[in-house]
Amino acid sequence: MHECTATVVSSEARCSGLLYELVLSAPPLAAQVKPGQFVHLALLQAEHILRRPLSVYQANKDAGTLTLLFQVMGEGTRHLTELTSAQQLQVLGPIGQGWNPPETAKRALLIGGGVGAAPLYLLAGELNDRGVLTEVILGAATADLLACEASFVTLLTAGQVHITTDDGSRGYKGFTTEVAAQLLAENRYDYVATCGPEPMQRIVAAMTAESGALCEVSLERRMACGIGACLSCVVDTVNGKKRACVDGPVFDAREVCW
Repeated sequence: MHECTATVVSSEARCSGLLYELVLSAPPLAAQVKPGQFVHLALLQAEHILRRPLSVYQANKDAGTLTLLFQVMGEGTRHLTELTSAQQLQVLGPIGQGWNPPETAKRALLIGGGVGAAPLYLLAGELNDRGVLTEVILGAATADLLACEASFVTLLTAGQVHITTDDGSRGYKGFTTEVAAQLLAENRYDYVATCGPEPMQRIVAAMTAESGALCEVSLERRMACGIGACLSCVVDTVNGKKRACVDGPVFDAREVCW
């Protein structure tokens, strides 16, 4: 983990302006980032003292770029949407413990809710390269929020990508957990990874515990420093309190006190 100066390549609205995709030129970070890790961005506005943590969606080591996908949640992330090409900002990273699928895994199921699908993309690529049969469930409230579908379909195949929407505007009408329950009942998975709303992750963790598969979860917490010093991102685990920034954000689901 180290700090570097990143240059904005592009910042574009996705999903009818509900999500944004930010591409940064940061060769040192692109070369080091592992699936599931995140970066901490310093905002240009003086009134925003704290950095903003964003998961890495895509990394191109050859081009030296990182792609970050985020939803506007407040003034800080709104300012990120105003970045223009060639602007520079300070970025700390890559930070945290990423996904750790078992080397012996033959079949995997990845479950992403909303923008939580983004941290699963690099993992899907790694598993695919290892020859692991990988299926993905992508869920969102409505079709307008399915930002990552095309990327996953290109990486895998359409048959390996399952879509759910709360309103039925795309794919299965219902929740990711409903499709996950069906797939877990029909197939034997060695590894399950999930990121998204915590209630969804809690249900997935319980279902996979029954199936016997290893399950990892990526937990989101508010954080100030991003280096483990401030203790603002504590997660309660069976082994005591841990920090989402440096001990996570990925945890073994069996360790989390839900």
